[in-house]
Amino acid sequence: MQLCRFNDNRLGLVEGDRVKDVTAALKILPASHYPLPTYDLMIANLPAVRAEVEKLAKDAKVLALADIALLSPVANPGKIVAAPVNYKKHLEEAQTDPALHHQNKVAEIQRVGLFLKATSSLRGASEDIIIRHPDRRTDHEIELVAIIGTKCDRATRENAMSHIAGYCIGLDITVRGPEERSLRKSIDTYSVMGPYMVTADSVKNPDNLSFELTVNGEPRQKANTSDLIIGIADLIVFASAYYTLMPGDLLMTGTPEGVAPIVPGDVIDARIDQLGSMKVKVR
Repeated sequence: MQLCRFNDNRLGLVEGDRVKDVTAALKILPASHYPLPTYDLMIANLPAVRAEVEKLAKDAKVLALADIALLSPVANPGKIVAAPVNYKKHLEEAQTDPALHHQNKVAEIQRVGLFLKATSSLRGASEDIIIRHPDRRTDHEIELVAIIGTKCDRATRENAMSHIAGYCIGLDITVRGPEERSLRKSIDTYSVMGPYMVTADSVKNPDNLSFELTVNGEPRQKANTSDLIIGIADLIVFASAYYTLMPGDLLMTGTPEGVAPIVPGDVIDARIDQLGSMKVKVR
């Protein structure tokens, strides 16, 4: 199943180039009061939401996918967890290119660990990336994103994948410089998720997905998730050893080689097998 958030926080069932408006399925979500939960309500109740979507789909209003504005498929992630230098060739380019490492020692992910991005940086596929520091180099990074579906504390490799609700494409936009990653990657609009969530049961072998990114039609990044240094299950084990993962948390799995600058006016086209594609404008 492919579920999108669109326009004024509506819920859509994506079928090819069409979207069925199934927003009424959200009525089954429990009422929330202050203090609000620190996780995403829809993802936490996804099985019940999916059951309602299936009931409503037959008679739902149909829209063209090209005519709607796509928001992040997850509205309220409690955390955006990210894996640095998790592809061998990207590690090599980061270590050898001064424009990337800025005299910082770029070490293996096993040594440097994971980092967090501010949830205020979240954006959807139809929402532009806004360059905040035009005097500094800003790069694109395409990543597979796993969406956590159930509470996960100290996962094992055997049960890690069962905690995933679905997947989407992610863009980890990055300002280059000497500061910590979490600062340079947490700027408003610098975490783009989309185009929609593909539920885990619809993705065959997420550890073998080809993907690519172009800018204005120019190929920049191309790889396969089979090239990950630390795979998806082990990333969940790694992350949940330090903090409890909650429904709606986003796990960005890392980017391959080919990171390069973007400037206002550029159009990024990001594609991942089985997850679709999204065009994101830079301004």
